[in-house]
Amino acid sequence: MRGARLVLMPLMLMLASCGGGSSSGPGGTVVAPTTPTVQLRGQAIGGATLVPVAVSSSATVNTLDPATLKTLVDASTTVGSAVTGTPTCAITTYTLKYHTIDSAGADTSANTAIIVPSGSNAVCQGGRPVLLYAHGTSVQKSTDMANLSATEPRLIAAMFAAQGYIVVAPNYVGYAGSTAGYHPYLDAQQQSSDMIDALRAARSIFGSIGAGASARLMVTGYSQGGFVALATQRAMQTQYASEFKVTAAAPLSGPYALTLFGDTIFNGAPSTGAAGFMPMLITAGQRAGASLYTSTSDIYEARYATGIDTLLPGTQSLGELVAAGKLPNDVLFAADSLPQAAGYASFFGADHLIKTSYRDAYLADLKANPCNGSNATPLSCAPAQSLRKWLLKNDLRTYTPNVPLFLCGGDEDPLVPYVNTTSTAAYFRAQGATGLQVTVLNVDDSSLTGPFLTTRAEFAAAKELLRRTTLNQTGSATAADQAVKDAYHAGLVAPFCLREARAFLDSAPSQ
Repeated sequence: MRGARLVLMPLMLMLASCGGGSSSGPGGTVVAPTTPTVQLRGQAIGGATLVPVAVSSSATVNTLDPATLKTLVDASTTVGSAVTGTPTCAITTYTLKYHTIDSAGADTSANTAIIVPSGSNAVCQGGRPVLLYAHGTSVQKSTDMANLSATEPRLIAAMFAAQGYIVVAPNYVGYAGSTAGYHPYLDAQQQSSDMIDALRAARSIFGSIGAGASARLMVTGYSQGGFVALATQRAMQTQYASEFKVTAAAPLSGPYALTLFGDTIFNGAPSTGAAGFMPMLITAGQRAGASLYTSTSDIYEARYATGIDTLLPGTQSLGELVAAGKLPNDVLFAADSLPQAAGYASFFGADHLIKTSYRDAYLADLKANPCNGSNATPLSCAPAQSLRKWLLKNDLRTYTPNVPLFLCGGDEDPLVPYVNTTSTAAYFRAQGATGLQVTVLNVDDSSLTGPFLTTRAEFAAAKELLRRTTLNQTGSATAADQAVKDAYHAGLVAPFCLREARAFLDSAPSQ
């Protein structure tokens, strides 16, 4: 089934300029802007634009009623309204362009979706809580959280906006509404700034679109968005405490422990999709001035080096990029490159992405300067290799949250290993902060006692149903197991984690 891995990645990875900007020097290195543009941050560019929703091949509506939304959700998501809940509110979607900053701190523009609930039910009226949502990884520049025909936006609309939340969901720099030629992937400073600026701009036009916001502010996100959500809560707490008062946060299935994430990949246990997201991460670091390479050929094999720094996000899916020979099918390292963890042989082969010489240099630094030595001080290390330094800079285990925090994932996740969740929770707890409130859910915990028993049982049932359905269709146990693995991150874990996140946010006391 190796040949299907990157072809299936769009589903798994996507739960998805105004004022000049910065310019690039040799090798894609960022040239810092000469004029500060911080004063533009968070300003709306024009007004909000209404986004009609397609309800059939020939009809659109401006406001989506609860019954129609339920029909759409049941038809397009793995578990449907049985997990999202029956929509209570009608929803209206807008898009808004705003000023933010790029990786070099220069002014650039981005777009955010704003989804507003309405209706006669009490939960749809009056001052409503605001949910700032960070989306998952996408390799396509057209990704737009205002497009409710797409899976992730529709899921979030049903899960939160249709239950009374005003949803602010930025597309990020590099995606729809942005003229940037790259995306600052997992750049904690830029991405949290982007989220904050989107919220600032959205707040400035709430009145014009009938969005009556209460003082309750929630931050959540899934996959890449889990990382972005935690980075955003950290920035609001440590840099903007006088401006933002977060009620609670729910980062889900994110790569928060970036040093551990990267070291594990290079140490022989790559994550599914690494041949797609690793170039995005490296390009982001290069654009931010981390000097990860002089030329892309320092890192990538010759077949893939030319143009890889402008490849993602783009106009093609991962499957199309593989078919066009622009990326390997998730083969990261050479067949004879060592070490190789048991069970990861398919990530090693002749048609690989990363040069062995580059991997060897990374591993030499990992041996000389190991990180993750303890739960309490995992980042007490000083890597010298440039990519490891960039990962360390963006690792989120640097502070202790002062708001209720909900972390959720599944311990069989092939895309974002669950150790990111457990190691981050362990770090927070090891700080011994008075009043720390961290709740952790492993939806794949099969024990018959403890919290979240119903959700864990329903998750197990959903996995088994998918496995049995595929087995009946194909007659192949191998195909059935692969179907579960392919759907695990986005199709199975995401809706259950999001449902429990909503319950957690609903019950969080106002700060």
